[in-house]
Amino acid sequence: MKCVFCRIAEGTAPARVVFESPRVLAFEDLHPQAPVHVLVVPREHVESLWELEDAGLAGELLLAAAEVARRKGLERGFRVLTNARGDGGQEVAHLHLHVVGGRRLGRMLPS
Repeated sequence: MKCVFCRIAEGTAPARVVFESPRVLAFEDLHPQAPVHVLVVPREHVESLWELEDAGLAGELLLAAAEVARRKGLERGFRVLTNARGDGGQEVAHLHLHVVGGRRLGRMLPS
């Protein structure tokens, strides 16, 4: 059975799409943690950042995240993050970048 992000990428599960290209799809998170919270996923199934080996796809994901930020008007700032595997907090076993913003974000790590 395909994972939920694979089904969204192929168009068989609903999503509010923000950006799409032949290899990447971005859509609104169902449980947003900020005023803007968009997920950027590869259309092909890659389980996590640990398994990602395609440098071209990695670049496309980052470029898509930047385009999402532009489309969402996040010129004041935003965050791009990913969780990898269980101990990293990954909940869906399909690589996805979170683009979050729309408010001032606190520091994640001490400086």
